[in-house]
Amino acid sequence: MQKLSLSQSIQQRLSPQQIQFIKLLQIPTFELAARIEEELEINPALEEGMEMENDIKERDEYDDDFDDYADEEFGDYNDRDLDIESYLHDDYSGYKMQGDGNGDDDDKEMPIAMISSLTDHLISQLGFLRLEEQQETIGRQLIGSIETDGYIRRPLQAVVNDLAFTQGVYTTVEDVEVVLKHIQHFDPPGIAARDLQECLLLQLDRKDLDDLIIQYAIKIIEDNFDEFSKKHYDKIQKRLGIDDSCMKQAVKAITKLNPKPGAAEEDGTIIQYLLPDYLLMNNNGKLELSLNSKNAPELRVSHSFHEMLDTYDKSDKNNRVIKETVTFIKQKLDSAKWFIDAIKQRQNTLLRTMKAILDYQKEFFLTGDETKLKPMILKDIATQIEMDISTVSRVASSKSVQTEFGLYPLKYFFSEGIATDSGEDVSSREVKNILKELIDNEPKKSPLSDDKLEKYLNEKGYNIARRTVAKYREQLNIPVARLRKQL
Repeated sequence: MQKLSLSQSIQQRLSPQQIQFIKLLQIPTFELAARIEEELEINPALEEGMEMENDIKERDEYDDDFDDYADEEFGDYNDRDLDIESYLHDDYSGYKMQGDGNGDDDDKEMPIAMISSLTDHLISQLGFLRLEEQQETIGRQLIGSIETDGYIRRPLQAVVNDLAFTQGVYTTVEDVEVVLKHIQHFDPPGIAARDLQECLLLQLDRKDLDDLIIQYAIKIIEDNFDEFSKKHYDKIQKRLGIDDSCMKQAVKAITKLNPKPGAAEEDGTIIQYLLPDYLLMNNNGKLELSLNSKNAPELRVSHSFHEMLDTYDKSDKNNRVIKETVTFIKQKLDSAKWFIDAIKQRQNTLLRTMKAILDYQKEFFLTGDETKLKPMILKDIATQIEMDISTVSRVASSKSVQTEFGLYPLKYFFSEGIATDSGEDVSSREVKNILKELIDNEPKKSPLSDDKLEKYLNEKGYNIARRTVAKYREQLNIPVARLRKQL
């Protein structure tokens, strides 16, 4: 006998307009032009050019006059919602702690040159595989998830969710992993690994597998990676039963591998230009913020499509061909209007977010002094501008601002607060700088342990625990004291 029960659940649902805004919000400035060009190509109702007062009036009249007809002809076309229950899971913690700014950049000219990722190189290699359409889409999504050091740290389930939400491609983790394996055979060796161990194994797999030293190296990384990372070579040697010479050669083979395959080398480096999303000028102590002009394109709804709609609207609405034509025109006009509104909403959100950050960190923007940075997390800005944390996260994760002190990613300005003896909170970045100074100046033969670092920081007035010291040290990519020891 089956037992029946009732249950309630709350699902977050977004309209097509909201989805379009989210997708536009998270792309940086240098990608916006390509996205607009794509929309212009697929929607003949969208045109380049300034929207004049008459255009706005026509749009308003179109909205008012067509509502009843739209309800009759298109049913719930305007009310379609997409279920995003499992999609919007942002990891905000990284923006509290991390972000590398370049305060020493003296180049005030824009755009600022920087080394690009290997995206184009990987996409071209993807084309040679001649995969099915869905697999190629998965491949592009994976390549887009590769970070600047060459790793994919995003869970494959999140990639599956992204594909369903942004591309309309429904797949599985297993299918994504099949395509990932293809990409991991691309150049440079080790690309698209999910962690250092996999990265090193991918590179070793390309070596001469008949070479005994390479076989030992693979066993070391595959079965003894923890001991290798701690430099417990004697334990590994005993476990594998190999002599000193083989052990040294195997370790040498491993240390010659590239732990960051995404980092461009001097040979064949590809240069692109990073366009800042914001420009900040200090005019005699008055901070003036503006959006990069490429964030404010001139777009309008086509006059000719409005006229076509008026013409067909006066025709025989019972004619199937005419009804289909009106449906097409209506959809394109709606799409153009939504796109223009989404662009404007993007501009407004970008400005509101940056103005709030500017108010919060005003002392830093006036002086460029890192010690003036106040503790600030995503929630602080979200509360101030009355927006969701996920919205602030999307802006902070992909945008940058050009100041007189250099170009900074927005996530640089987010950090946790650390209590001091004086009762004030200071930015965790200030504590990290002091921590780095202590380690840089420590005795090389007797490096400071985390316990000693904690003691020194406490003496300087920073109330910080040993586990927090360890966390900050790891975020600075500084190894433990035993591994810093020099003879």
